[in-house]
Amino acid sequence: MSAESVILALVVITALGFDFTNGFHDTANAMATSIATGALRPKAAVLLSGALNLVGAFLSVEVALTVTNAVVRIQNADGTPKQALLAGGGAALLMIVLAGLIGGIVWNLLTWLLGLPSSSSHALFGGLIGATIAGLGMSGVNWNGNGTKLDGVVGKVILPAVMSPVIAGVVAAVGTWLVYRVTTGVARRYTETGFRWGQIGTASLVSLAHGTNDAQKTMGVITLALIGAGQWTDTKSIPLWVKVVCAVAIAAGTYLGGWRIIRTLGKGLVEIGSPQGMAAESASAAVILASSQLGFALSTTHVATGPPPGPAAPRPGAQVRWAVAARMVTAWLITLPSAAVVGAVMWWLGHLLGGGLLGAGAIFVVLCVLAAAMWVRSRRVPVNHENVNDEWEAPEPVGAAAGATTP
Repeated sequence: MSAESVILALVVITALGFDFTNGFHDTANAMATSIATGALRPKAAVLLSGALNLVGAFLSVEVALTVTNAVVRIQNADGTPKQALLAGGGAALLMIVLAGLIGGIVWNLLTWLLGLPSSSSHALFGGLIGATIAGLGMSGVNWNGNGTKLDGVVGKVILPAVMSPVIAGVVAAVGTWLVYRVTTGVARRYTETGFRWGQIGTASLVSLAHGTNDAQKTMGVITLALIGAGQWTDTKSIPLWVKVVCAVAIAAGTYLGGWRIIRTLGKGLVEIGSPQGMAAESASAAVILASSQLGFALSTTHVATGPPPGPAAPRPGAQVRWAVAARMVTAWLITLPSAAVVGAVMWWLGHLLGGGLLGAGAIFVVLCVLAAAMWVRSRRVPVNHENVNDEWEAPEPVGAAAGATTP
């Protein structure tokens, strides 16, 4: 087995690791409100979400075919890797992809540890951008495209990140207002029961949309690595086995349940009822599914976490914990640059060790050590399906315990 084959295997394993963290990191996007309102039991919610993520991963490949060349210049217009990166079995390309994936995983795990719903998509893009800048310079990043359409980091990442939560929040707020107007005078026990069933349907749709959008990003990265290593040639399709393993990885991660983030979204941000939950989830699903069909590698976190404060606003007596919201927004803002820094550092470390199998193996080991350390830290203050719905309390002082935003 050649060194290039081993590096390719490390890239595929790391990509599936990112897909897995994406699943448990983003479970909250679909199921936090349903769990918080009691529409679904915690374990039933993550099982349902995992199954629908699995199905959704097979519904479209539009995002998978655009995910990498939308933000970095490591591919030609036809999707093939740049010729300069293919020397030595594509080792240069594989090192950039591996370092970028590590940047995304490290940020996903850190924000999960802190209970913060940040964007897995932006973590991936940030990691790839940082590794590309380290390996190819600033010119390696596709900042604005060619100017003829919305493209590049600005058009495919930044503008959707700004607009999608606003649109979803407005739609959810209007939907909640209409819901309360239409159901005025109806007995509360009937409306709560009806809306809880509605929540199950809308949460399921968000899970399906998440699988459709997010699993494709890992599919695209693995396919690019296979092309760079000479193991795949068709730039218009995704290998079936790649679709299957990516779908299984994100579904397994979803079933694991990112309980720390579910708690923050379900109990820490705003106390909502079933009508608000259904309105928020409906708006999120509509925006995510539309973006998938348009080929936008949208952040499902930005869409799903934007609406909850929105639908709370028209509800009398609603209370939004703005301190928690501020920490979430801060995480949104620093996700891409933070993951970029990690991706760049990983590339430099690998390059320092020769850029071949030794370098790739070393940064993979670093990833494993960091992941293990964060998991051990999370066990000090565990959050699971048994305490995810406990009453929210003020967070402990920074440094007092792991997961500063989750009690």
